[in-house]
Amino acid sequence: MALTFNQDRSDTIAAAATAMSEAGIGIIRLSGDRAIEIGSEIYINGKKEHSLSSHASGTIRFGYIVDGDTLIDEVMVSVMRSPHSYTTEDTVEINTHGGIYIMHRVLDLVLKKGARMAEPGEFTRRAFLGGRIDLARAEAVMDLIGSRNEFARKNSLAQLRGAVSDIVRDLRARILYEIAFIESALDDPDSYDLEGYPERLDGVCLEVTTRLRELTDHADEGRLLQDGIPTVIVGKPNAGKSSLMNHMAGEDLAIVTDVAGTTRDTLRESVRLSGILLNLTDTAGIRDTRDKVEKIGIQRTMEAVKKAQLILFLIDASTPVTSEDREIAQVLTGRMKEGASCIVLLNKNDLEVLTKEEDVRALFPEDCLPAFLSCSLATGQGLEGLSRLVEELFHTGEIMQREEVYLTNLRHKEAAREALEAMELVRRSIEDGMSEDFFSIDLMTAYTALGRILGEAVEDDLVEEIFSRFCLGK
Repeated sequence: MALTFNQDRSDTIAAAATAMSEAGIGIIRLSGDRAIEIGSEIYINGKKEHSLSSHASGTIRFGYIVDGDTLIDEVMVSVMRSPHSYTTEDTVEINTHGGIYIMHRVLDLVLKKGARMAEPGEFTRRAFLGGRIDLARAEAVMDLIGSRNEFARKNSLAQLRGAVSDIVRDLRARILYEIAFIESALDDPDSYDLEGYPERLDGVCLEVTTRLRELTDHADEGRLLQDGIPTVIVGKPNAGKSSLMNHMAGEDLAIVTDVAGTTRDTLRESVRLSGILLNLTDTAGIRDTRDKVEKIGIQRTMEAVKKAQLILFLIDASTPVTSEDREIAQVLTGRMKEGASCIVLLNKNDLEVLTKEEDVRALFPEDCLPAFLSCSLATGQGLEGLSRLVEELFHTGEIMQREEVYLTNLRHKEAAREALEAMELVRRSIEDGMSEDFFSIDLMTAYTALGRILGEAVEDDLVEEIFSRFCLGK
């Protein structure tokens, strides 16, 4: 349920902008008409003067926070005057010594002087309402804070700097021009000649749809890299699945023994593989069993396989191919035909090898072959090739080198797709020889859909829902 935000921007809000923890520095942020006044009441300089109101915008000064005659802390205080601040309002940031008690004491003092506790995301919401950033850039703030890999950081930063917004504004401007031209021509046909116009409009629509299609087509691969690739480790019992999980996580998350069937449930962890984020699931070994608990674990394994985009199939190369291996290969063939990627890891190559790559290839149809990697989880031999295979399968190296913006926000993708469909309808109307007033209806649909990305013509409850996901103090 969305939070109900206070719509009155005349009050002054405050919150901790850093975590309440034992740290070197903690920051209490104030924003609003009375931010400087409240800050000045509790701040004194070395001469014991309440001098904050005289400080120039964009400056930071050393001083003290006091509660009457009681000294609370030595601080550095920043002053940013409207409109040159994050929120576009007067803003004060008090840099205290980090520590839960000190930060609470300063925050309580600020609230006692008349500030209101900020709601999650309210500082960024005020930046949006103040017109400093649009909704796409506001959402990029939270994406940047939550980024878990280099791709997510770079893409979120590009969006924060306006990469998505600039593209959307350019497309909307082109669409709006055509809407205005059509409306003007219909209202004043003597001044505007529509001869040959459908052909010219079709050229514009082609350029717009091409750009929108690029954005929507690349959105899924962008989200996959930003949020992490759903990855599952499968194989028969004792093939080395838990050892692989521990190796990739860099710690002993899963129990590893020589007893088959040790893993009964799914174990999840996000790991980085050469900058690629994998949302990794270790699963129960797949085999025929009468054990009720193990059966449930195997069912969960199959559910995880259905959701995975990357499947790591562990084969014990020190034993011959078994019926369990064949059954797993059959299931994975179906998943690969549905679009999932698969890497077969021929484990235990430090022992006598009884199963070779060609033996496993025979388990798959020729038109649906996985990638192969020979390795030893006991010695680490061959495992350095895993990240290379993942890069090749998901083109992550190529994607991360592109100087291109990706619509990683699902809301943005849906709006862009709606705009694309509307523009394609315009082209269809042109092809069918329909009148110009039909063009403007679909052009306006595209224009409105793209406007939702920027926060124009967007419902208040959606804005509240978006900002309710932000952390407190941002």
